[in-house]
Parts: sequence; C-alpha cells; structure tokens
Amino acid sequence: MTPAPTVLGFTVRLKDALTRAAAKLSAANVPSPRLNAETLLIFTLGCDRAYLYAHPERPLTSDEIGRYDDALSQRSRGVPAQYITGHQEFWGLDLLVTPAVLIPRPETEHVVETALHLIAQSDRRRPLILDVGTGSGCIALALAKEVPVAELHACDISPAALEMARANAARLQLSERIHFHESDLLAALPRDLQFQLVVSNPPYVAERDAESVEAQVRRFEPHQAVFGGEDGLEVYRRLIPQAHQRLAPAGRLVMEMGAGMEQQVRELLRGWEEISSTPDLQGIARVVAARKPPDELRSERP
Repeated sequence: MTPAPTVLGFTVRLKDALTRAAAKLSAANVPSPRLNAETLLIFTLGCDRAYLYAHPERPLTSDEIGRYDDALSQRSRGVPAQYITGHQEFWGLDLLVTPAVLIPRPETEHVVETALHLIAQSDRRRPLILDVGTGSGCIALALAKEVPVAELHACDISPAALEMARANAARLQLSERIHFHESDLLAALPRDLQFQLVVSNPPYVAERDAESVEAQVRRFEPHQAVFGGEDGLEVYRRLIPQAHQRLAPAGRLVMEMGAGMEQQVRELLRGWEEISSTPDLQGIARVVAARKPPDELRSERP
C-alpha cells in the first residue's frame, strides 16, 4: 500500500487542511475565513461541501496540497475567490468569471426582479430588451432564462468582457437568444432597434471614494466596471438620454445604483414618468425604474 503523502513527516488530512487554511486566511484578514477555506478546497478537490464533512480523515495528495496552497496564497493576497475558482452563481446560473468582468453580486438580482415585474405588466408579446454594460452577461442571461419569448441584446465597451458573456451564453445554451454588441453604452447599436426595456448595472462608485472601497474590489476588479467618474454619476448622465432616445414610447429603463444615490439619479430622470425605487435586503434603495412618456415626441442627442 502506498503511504499517504506527508508534509514534514505528517499526513495532511482534509479536516486538518481546512483548520490550517482558515487560520492562514484569518491571519491575512480575509473575511469569512472558514467559508473561504471550504470554497477553495471544494474547488481544489472538485467536490461539494457535503463531501468535506463526510470525509474529514481523507488524506490529501501532494498535488492537491500544492494546488490548495496556491489557491490560499492568492486569496491571502486579496484575490477574490471567484477569480480563483473562475465561477460565481447568479440567479441560479453558474457563471464563468475572470478579472475581465465585475463579479456578479446578489444585489444585482433586484434588477432582474424589477425587470421581470415590468415585463409581466407589459402587453408586448415579444419584448425587445437591452442590457447595457453586460459584463459577465448575468442580467441578460437571467432574463433570457426567465422570458423565453423576449429578443435580447447586450452590449459592453470591453471586448474581453463580451468574450466572457458569450462564453457564458454558450455554456448555458442561450447563445441563440442574445445578440452581443461591442459598444460604448448605446452609441454603436444598430439604429433601427427600438427597445421596450433597457436594463443596466452601471459603474457607480465615485473616484473620490476610492480609498473607502474594499481593497479586493479596488485592486482586482475592472476599474471601468466599478468607478463612475469623480462623483459616481458620469455613466448615468450619458446613459439616461441615450436610453430615452432608443426606447419606444412608454418604454422602461431599469438601473442599479449605489447607496445614497437615489435622489441624484431621480433628478437625472426629470421628465420621465412612474419613477420608482426598489430596496435591497438591507433596505437600501438599490434599483431605480422609470417610464418614457408614451406621447414623448422630442428627440434627445445621445
């Protein structure tokens, strides 16, 4: 029988590896060190969480020890666990993520919820929907999953982000449902497209607040997907008039926003109708929705 691999003469068992990993991450001030230790070991072993608890005495191989140590070292340096494992769940979908895209957050699911509510109220049999700044494709893919009759378009200024969005669409067998466009907001979209719904999770962190942002976000997530100019509103100032021009009469705009931004965003939506906000689970106004007036005749320059 081949002996179990050892480190300094001791067999490394699963439960001991987890305990040491949690201590290492805690010393590096990583939030939720035990959960992170488990997540990275699940990734290393290609198993599920139940396996960890069912096999605490299982010895790790030398290769597993090496790969686990590498993952722990990255996490200790602040690299988000999602970039290490390459995966993040959103709306029940397993999405691929890399440093080319913002990591999807649970708060963004409120954008999907709001959009679905508005779609359900609409009398359009085949709504035309645009996701602006799609990143990983999370919002567009969730809507494609939930609204099979919709025609979906998604755009991003980043070719690398679009590559990830297309990869996720292919993995989820939704490629034929979504048209992807490389575009700075709506500028490069075909002019004949008139949407019933535009959704977006714009970058909304103010540059002036950069030092208060969590270090791993500031250091590792794409800057242009996080920061929205000096006051965080730069993209909203451009997106709102562009969406207004490309929405059909009575079309809807749904956007995520940062904490404390609701009043400023509402001011930018002056002239729109039925402006409403949706709070997240902490009671923070997280999503704003507005309707283009149905009899709007004026045209605004994007």
